[in-house]
Amino acid sequence: MFTHTLMKPSYFVNDRLYLRAVEPEDLQVLYAIENDPQSWDISNFTVPYSKYVLKQYIENSQCDMFADKQLRLMIVRKSDRQVLGTVDITDFVPLHARGEVGIVIRKEFQRNGYGKDALTLLCDYAFGFLYMKQLAAHIIADNEASLHLFESCGFVRCGLLREWWCIGGSFKDVVLMQRLRL
Repeated sequence: MFTHTLMKPSYFVNDRLYLRAVEPEDLQVLYAIENDPQSWDISNFTVPYSKYVLKQYIENSQCDMFADKQLRLMIVRKSDRQVLGTVDITDFVPLHARGEVGIVIRKEFQRNGYGKDALTLLCDYAFGFLYMKQLAAHIIADNEASLHLFESCGFVRCGLLREWWCIGGSFKDVVLMQRLRL
């Protein structure tokens, strides 16, 4: 008798949203996300991106995590194809099968469970298809919403980086979170 394992139809879709590659029509959304000064607090960027630079990024991305050493996906609501935000794997190191995760949900769509849906899909893809060993995230210690989000998706607190990020002129502690493929 023939038996087979059911393959997941797509790592990038659930009942409410889907993840997809960045498209040229995402330029305006990326421009808004990348140029939000509140996002700068949790990244290493301190100046705005021009539309020209973002357009080049979109055009030059090979959409190949092994070539780009990162993966950026747009989070899209199925019901109306509204772009909700982005989810990323950055600092991908194939030798060690690890990367760092970042997620941005646009303000008007926060607190609706979209972040958990997107992060769950990304983790399923990273562990189930790419066979990555681990994902990590850096989260400001007083960002309870983000800490809860990552914990709800199986990440555990594994370290504290004291006064790691300077935000608004004061230094903040950062929680290092990690999820391992078991």
